[in-house]
Amino acid sequence: MADLVVLGFADKDKADAVLRLAKDLSKQELLDLEDAALAWRTMDGKIHVRQTYSPTGVGAAGGALWGSLFGLLFLMPVFGAAVGAATGAIAGKLTDVGINDPFIKEIAATLEPGRAAVFALVRRSTPDRVRDAVRPFNPTVIRTSLTKDREDELVEALREK
Repeated sequence: MADLVVLGFADKDKADAVLRLAKDLSKQELLDLEDAALAWRTMDGKIHVRQTYSPTGVGAAGGALWGSLFGLLFLMPVFGAAVGAATGAIAGKLTDVGINDPFIKEIAATLEPGRAAVFALVRRSTPDRVRDAVRPFNPTVIRTSLTKDREDELVEALREK
């Protein structure tokens, strides 16, 4: 089961840097994310959300693959790929996986202007190494799905210098 962690940052640049760091940690097999998102509020109060996982793109790619295979069976691989990609993209668009979009918008609405938040749905991690890597960005824990004890541990570990 994946754990949800929402971390707050002083600005969008720090939050962006943490998302890039998450990709590096993933390559090192220290962090396995099911989904991640970045939300920020501009100084004029507008809320922006950027998701890192696109079900539309994944659906289109999968649909194109299956469409090509079926197209080969009927000697029309290009047509099959096109139909499969379109069908997969529509299915992906209609599928809401990962972090709940209304939840992201709800939390983003609580951000002060100029601040940002990173949402991470974590399948697996090496907690001490991930906390050490994220600590220099001075995150605050906004919300988690962790137990109270584990959340308190996380808050304390991120405060340590």
